[in-house]
Amino acid sequence: MPSSPLRVAVVCTSNINRSMEAHSLLERKGFSVRSFGAGSRVRLPGRRPDLLAVYDFATTYRQMHDDLRRKDRECYTQNGILHILGRNERIKPRPERFQECTKSFDVIFTCEERVYDRVVEHLWSREEETLQPVHVINVDVKDNPEGATLGAFLICELCQRQQEAGDMEDKMAGLLRQAEETTGMSFLHTVCFY
Repeated sequence: MPSSPLRVAVVCTSNINRSMEAHSLLERKGFSVRSFGAGSRVRLPGRRPDLLAVYDFATTYRQMHDDLRRKDRECYTQNGILHILGRNERIKPRPERFQECTKSFDVIFTCEERVYDRVVEHLWSREEETLQPVHVINVDVKDNPEGATLGAFLICELCQRQQEAGDMEDKMAGLLRQAEETTGMSFLHTVCFY
């Protein structure tokens, strides 16, 4: 067993749905977890597919909630965004951008391949200071409430297996291979250094 809890980060594009659903579940299960977005701005579904609601990462979940409720309460209630923002503000005040975080993690889960690419690129571009390894693992998660819930359970299961395994350096490949066999999914995985 590791001497300290697994330090986990979960990253999606906007730190609204997928990463926050996983954050919520992992926190309830006792993991040391942070969640982030890797996009340049927070983008939420709008009244039409071509009409997104866009915010800075500095905007709080409460401010987004109140703004969208004022603009079209029925639409944003029906598509679940007001509910999601309410859940999020119970976890933390606002979305966070991964590229602005200076903390280190044992494992970083991304929720789609282009986010994985951004996270890995960012980690490679940083100056290595401690040479502490971080495993970056992509779990493709559909960006809808059901997909976020399923993705959160899968990420939590992977965290629990990693916590039980102890030595991630020697056992990570085997853990991921086993998870691929049981889920039928494939996971991108790389090791970067802080």
